Amino acid sequence: MSREKLYFDPNIFDQEVEPLRDVSRVRKIGFLIYPDFEILDLCGPLDAFFYADRVLRMAGRASEPGYETLVIAATPGLVRSKCGMEIMAAHGCAGIDSLDTLIVAGGEGMVAACGDERLIDWIGAMSSRVRRMASICTGSFLLACAGLLNNRRVTTHWAFCDRLAAAYPSLCVEPNRIFVRDGGVYTSGGITAGIDLALALIEEDLGREAPRVVAGIMVVFLRRPGGQTQFSPFLQAESTGCRDIGELKSWILGNSSEKLTVERLAAQLSMSPRNFARRFLEETGVTPAKFVEHARVEAARCRLEQTNMSLQAIAEACGFGALDRMRRSFQRRLNVGPHEYRERFQSTFLK
Repeated sequence: MSREKLYFDPNIFDQEVEPLRDVSRVRKIGFLIYPDFEILDLCGPLDAFFYADRVLRMAGRASEPGYETLVIAATPGLVRSKCGMEIMAAHGCAGIDSLDTLIVAGGEGMVAACGDERLIDWIGAMSSRVRRMASICTGSFLLACAGLLNNRRVTTHWAFCDRLAAAYPSLCVEPNRIFVRDGGVYTSGGITAGIDLALALIEEDLGREAPRVVAGIMVVFLRRPGGQTQFSPFLQAESTGCRDIGELKSWILGNSSEKLTVERLAAQLSMSPRNFARRFLEETGVTPAKFVEHARVEAARCRLEQTNMSLQAIAEACGFGALDRMRRSFQRRLNVGPHEYRERFQSTFLK
């Protein structure tokens, strides 16, 4: 069996699916990079468009590829990323007159890139020659520098939101969004959020089924739940000034099936229940009960996405006990029930 057939055998998607829309033209997706760009800002979204193109061909709905991706730099040649990996940019800016979509990567090199007047002028000129303009992570600074974000709603990596807002006061910066669309301009949060943005663009072009299959291949969320926050719950578990409390939060996340009463948790730190509850709230901003509920919802989410366990079995395995209790917790935290969550986010390969 050829490698092509091994990886892209249509039978692995043997299920009832919504028909894909016919594609009658190639959509050229340009990725602009520069020295010290963030490698995942390029590779993650580029792979999403690559798989979307393959999905179209597998479905037999297009006589030509749906997407053609181009890696672009100020001049053609090798471009060193922030992590040291070099990527070949086959195209220089001067050789690109029009695209369907231009996506600008972020990275530590964005400060120097913003100082490159010819590069910024090219980005500005391309705004009238593309259907969509997008940035990933701190690539938003290049769009802002080119004057393309004035008076728009935008986002960027959470660590740079205040800096972007201060540098460009006309922008409405939304720090907790994975991505934001304002007209034909799209901005995304940090690093992996570029994949979320690419899936949204693919859905805009091809309908719901193509990005769902792509998300399954890439083993990522089609749409992240929980308010689109950029912060990982496991990263949040470590963000506390008290080492003992931080370690306890990590332990709770890994032991959500246990009976996690205030008394049990206080005993873990050799504290009285009253003193523990006070310290936990001071350090984390939430009560122990709310954090335990958060941990159980996270554990249940993973099982809903990655297994075919019954809802009752998941409720018991994650410490909820009763299914109704799990339903109430999901509604409080995610504004969706566990059954609806599974329908939206379960891995394609399990359905």
